[in-house]
Amino acid sequence: MKLLFVCTGNICRSPTAERLAAAWADHHGVAELEATSAGTRAMIGSPMESTAAKVLSSLGGNSDGFAGRQLTPAIAGEADLILAMTQTHRDAVLRLAPRQLRRTFTLLEAAHLVTAGGARAVAELDAARAVAPRLGSPDTDVRDPIKRSESVFEEVGEQIAEAVVTVLDGLHPR
Repeated sequence: MKLLFVCTGNICRSPTAERLAAAWADHHGVAELEATSAGTRAMIGSPMESTAAKVLSSLGGNSDGFAGRQLTPAIAGEADLILAMTQTHRDAVLRLAPRQLRRTFTLLEAAHLVTAGGARAVAELDAARAVAPRLGSPDTDVRDPIKRSESVFEEVGEQIAEAVVTVLDGLHPR
C-alpha cells in the first residue's frame, strides 16, 4: 500500500507521520507499506525542521535523508491512501487529484473512522464516513507547530504518532 501524508511545507507534520509509519512497518514486518509525504507549499529539498526531527527521534522515527517535496497530481494519483494534516490540505489534494476522493482523509478523520467506524481497509474508511459520528472541524486538523514552543512540537508529534498507529493497526491487523 502506498501511503501519502500531506501538510503545508513538508518539513514537520507530514514527514513526522511518514517516518513514524515507516518505523511501524519495519517493526511489524509490513513490507508492502510504502510511506511518503509531500507539501502543498513545500520547502523543496529541505530537511525536516530541527525540533520536529528531535521529536520524531524521541518517538522512534528517523529523519535522516529526508528532503521536502511538492505535492503534484502524479504523486497524489499514485497513492492508495492519502492522509492530510488538515481539511485545507485534504481540499488541496482533491483539487489536484479529484479522483482520489474516496482515498483521501485527514489523519485524525481516518483514525476516528478506524476507531468509531470499524474500518479495516481503505474502502471501508470511505464507507465509514456515512455511518461514523462526524468530527467537528477543529477535531480533524493537526495544528501546525512551526514557530511555536518545543512543547507544542511534542504535543503535535504525540498526536500524529497516536493517529498513525491507530490507522495502521486498524488497516493491518496482526
